Amino acid sequence: MAVKLELGNEKISFISIDSFASIVYALPKVIATPKYNDTTTQRHNDNMSTNVKPELPSESEATLARESSRLLSFFLSTKDEAQSIRVIDQTGEHEPVKIPTTAYKLLINILSEMAQGNAVSLIPVHAELTTQEAADILNVSRPFLIKLLDEKMIPFHKVGTHRRVRYRDLIDYKSKIDQERDKALDELTAQAQELNMGY
Repeated sequence: MAVKLELGNEKISFISIDSFASIVYALPKVIATPKYNDTTTQRHNDNMSTNVKPELPSESEATLARESSRLLSFFLSTKDEAQSIRVIDQTGEHEPVKIPTTAYKLLINILSEMAQGNAVSLIPVHAELTTQEAADILNVSRPFLIKLLDEKMIPFHKVGTHRRVRYRDLIDYKSKIDQERDKALDELTAQAQELNMGY
């Protein structure tokens, strides 16, 4: 079953109701940052698998995403905390829905990435990753990731005998490394300019 969003007089088609539902289901978990105790966090993680492999959009999906993101951006009201949309199925039935503006913007970003032919993966900020998943996000080997954990460069905890890394801790580490890398490149560029090396 296809799903349409109606914004003003514009109707935006989505690929399938399953695709739309998966995005709407994931949005609150990506944006919201409630405080969890250990028991709640574990239950939350059990319900949200990070093992789903994102698929590259087809050419028709990319084209549809491009038009959808353009129209959604046109109707975005950044002053309001929520955006109103209507979901219309193939039978003409419709339901008004209000979603947070932050979720609306995220949906536009998802469609924009799809329009460029990119696969999109949503990971809740409180997700706990396996060492292989963490290594994949950092684009390093699993043994190198294990070394970082052993050197206490990235916090982790154990579930039984298995190590788990919180997504937020992983992104904090990545941001720190990126900043250090940018600083080092700036220093090298400055040195090269002082030496008239043409950079």
